[in-house]
Order: sequence, then C-alpha cells, then structure tokens
Amino acid sequence: MDYNTIQVREATERIWIITLNRPEKRNALSIQVREEITACLERWASDDNVGVVIFTGAGPVFSAGFDLKEFSKPGFAENVFQSSSIYHRVVWRFPKPTIAAINGPALGGGLDLATLCDIRICSPTAAFAHPEIKFGAPPLYTPLRWIIGSGPARDLCFTGKTIDASEAHRIGLVSEVVSEGDVLESAVSHAKTILEAPLPTLEITKKYMADNEGKGFEESFVAEHDVPFESFLKRFSAEK
Repeated sequence: MDYNTIQVREATERIWIITLNRPEKRNALSIQVREEITACLERWASDDNVGVVIFTGAGPVFSAGFDLKEFSKPGFAENVFQSSSIYHRVVWRFPKPTIAAINGPALGGGLDLATLCDIRICSPTAAFAHPEIKFGAPPLYTPLRWIIGSGPARDLCFTGKTIDASEAHRIGLVSEVVSEGDVLESAVSHAKTILEAPLPTLEITKKYMADNEGKGFEESFVAEHDVPFESFLKRFSAEK
C-alpha cells in the first residue's frame, strides 16, 4: 500500500518502522497522517510478519503535534475529530509492542503519540511539552499519568512547559537517551530483544497492559495471571 505522509519499511525481520514524513511541516499530524497511520496499523494487526512497530520522524523533529491549519478550515471540524478519535484508539489498541524513537521535539499530539507507545527512546535533542493548553485545547492527560505519575503529569499538562531529554529520562517518560543518530538503531535493538519472546505471548501481554490500566488487583490478576496461565498450560500440555 502506498502512503503520502508516512514512510513504511521493514528494518529487519518482523520489525517495521513508520516514519512521519512531513519534515517541511515539522511532521505535523494532519488528518491524512492520522488516517494513513490508522490504515497501516489496522492492516498489520493480524499480520504475523509484523512483530514490533517503531515510530519516528523525518528530519530533526519527531512531531510538532496536530496540523493547526486544519482546525480553521470550513467543513473540516468533523474530519478532524473523527480521524483523531479513531487514530488514538488504534495506536493504543494495536496488539503488538510499539516503540517511539524520538529523534527531536515531541509536542502536543506528538507527545501523545509517544505516550501511546509502549517504550520511548530519545535523542539529546528531544523535547516534550503540551503547549496546546495555551490556546485552549485540553491536553491528553491519562496516558501521560500512567507513565510518569499524576503529579508530574498534572504539572506538564497545566503549565504547557517544555522539558528536555535528561528531565524526561529522570521522570521516567523515556527509557533511554542515546547519542544523536543512534535513536533508530537503539529502537531496533530493543525490538529484537522483545522478539526473543513468542509473538502470541507478546500479544497477550500487550492486551492486558492496554486493558488493565485503572483496574483493581483482583480484576487485573485474573486477566494477567489466571487467563493467560491457563492458556499456556493447555498449549504446553498439547505440545508434549
């Protein structure tokens, strides 16, 4: 399938890279970008040749957020809302591990994309902020809270302040800060380590990670222990 605003390639076996490819627009997440990411992930969800997906940006920016010019275009409001609503859910519910290889600033919707991924790795030039609160758009708080905790997330969301790569690492927003130019290589290395586990096990793990945020112990324990453990025992017994 051909795309106009993203580039798609296989880095190595079962590791695929989606590159936001609007460098002249600082990889702003237009309606078309969101629709193309949605279509790509929906196609990959059931493809066993896809094990891990890495997101990165073309040029020096990961993503500056939503394409604000579309907000003021007559007749675009419904498309802006619908494409955003579907895209965020598709990224969050994607059944396989995702990694954000953050090569530069991740602002607004760019930060949202990073927080919807399972793992985040960044370069020293990365920066993170929710500046949209300054012009009246409420930030996406909950995924950020799940990663860094309520206090720091509230601070970032209410102030719209920018933090650099070292601060993002200190508060746990990113797992690792690597040298400029090594972000994608590090993400691929992480993906290879992830794929040392069987894909069905990764998909089960990803499902309860996505489903169990905010649930109590008992409900989470049933989903994370009882159901997959019983399934594992059945498969193990069948293989003997």
